[in-house]
Amino acid sequence: MTSLIDSIINGDILMQMLFSLGLILIGLGIGVALAFLMSFLSVVSPVFASFTDTCVSIFHPLPGIALLPLIILWIGTGSMAILFIIVHSVLWPMILNMTAGFKAIPEVYKKIGENYEFNTLQSIIRIYVPASLSFLIAGLKISWARGWRAAISAEMIFGASGGIGGIGWYIFNKRVFMDTAGVYAGILMIIAVGIFVEDVVFGQLEKNTIKKWGVA
Repeated sequence: MTSLIDSIINGDILMQMLFSLGLILIGLGIGVALAFLMSFLSVVSPVFASFTDTCVSIFHPLPGIALLPLIILWIGTGSMAILFIIVHSVLWPMILNMTAGFKAIPEVYKKIGENYEFNTLQSIIRIYVPASLSFLIAGLKISWARGWRAAISAEMIFGASGGIGGIGWYIFNKRVFMDTAGVYAGILMIIAVGIFVEDVVFGQLEKNTIKKWGVA
């Protein structure tokens, strides 16, 4: 605990944690956007649905770390490589949850949209997203956890990408110098961020949406 307090005071661990959080937020945003596009197209197009199902079957069970040799050849070992691994970890579970949510929408909801002559964008905003919100939030929680683990693992392998490195590099560096207290400090920070995101961020999101609306 003393090591954690010292690291917070001198700012090292906070800077590296913020670096990791920045990467995960960018990767999560890209992954969710791609997943939404692919999921919606899968619902409206049987051909694209077959293509998406094939991609999910191939890539969903494949760990991002297993792609490291190819990623290093194609992208190198910088922040973009870590971002690629995060997007890979986020995309496939998000597609599974989004597709399941869109398919679970009652047909009567879609008919209401047709009666009101909603265009595609209006249907997405007013029907698809609200009706499948519990699936979307569940997908976000799974994707966040997978992306967070992937980011930390990749940082341990790629090192100080972006100049300072992330929390994964912090832990790896402390391990190299046999600083056990520093390793525990890094792990405690990861746990604290995980609890905050799960209980505060997603907890408030669920409270203000699906629980408030009686969806869950």
